[in-house]
Amino acid sequence: MSEGRDDGVVLYWRPGCPYCMRLRLYLFVTRLRHTKVNIWRDPDGAAFVRSVADGNETVPTVTVAGRAMVNPSRRQLREALAAHASPPQWNG
Repeated sequence: MSEGRDDGVVLYWRPGCPYCMRLRLYLFVTRLRHTKVNIWRDPDGAAFVRSVADGNETVPTVTVAGRAMVNPSRRQLREALAAHASPPQWNG
């Protein structure tokens, strides 16, 4: 895992990506506080994704407490939140 730019949860995504849409829906439904970065509009975000995805713009890429995960499953995201996010990032 590489270092992200935020100590919370950051979702790097792009329009039209079905995997991004699924993860965005999951984050919405679970009310997890997060920051969204559209890599087509944010050159620094795109560069970060390339730096952790072997030069590719693979999305979704998520950072949890600065630790990057490329195309994580929901389970991987939950495990990362349990291990690295404090205090809990849930709204409500």
